[in-house]
Amino acid sequence: MTDTVRTAAERRADTLARLEGDADVWVATASAGRPHLVPLSLAWDGAHVIVATPAASPTARNTAASGDMRLALGTSRDVTVIEAATEVVPCADAPEPVALCYAGRTGWDPRQEDVPHAYLVATPRTVRAWNSLAELDGRTIMRDGQWTSA
Repeated sequence: MTDTVRTAAERRADTLARLEGDADVWVATASAGRPHLVPLSLAWDGAHVIVATPAASPTARNTAASGDMRLALGTSRDVTVIEAATEVVPCADAPEPVALCYAGRTGWDPRQEDVPHAYLVATPRTVRAWNSLAELDGRTIMRDGQWTSA
């Protein structure tokens, strides 16, 4: 644990580095009050977190019903939590830039699978990042889809 408090700009830079460099993200959804949590491979296109999962999976079904996902990157001692509005896009119908971004980042093209898959294209609304108790104040670095300045 550290007592050094990062600025919003430093937390944003660290978050973007994670989005660009981490291989996986924890994806949380819910249905009828029952939580569902899975790790999925991620791609970041500069504005959206893109994950892929079987179209019939609980993650895809829950996201289609609610339009929301919560994502977590990092460890419990240095975490980024993203609340996002999410669109479920069948892989067969996905725009080429989404499919190419995902395949390029993960090395896997779910459009080639025998089981239909869907891309979950998440647009961050709220981002919180903290690495210690000292960083709990100011942990919200994005509100309503806009990065904060302080």
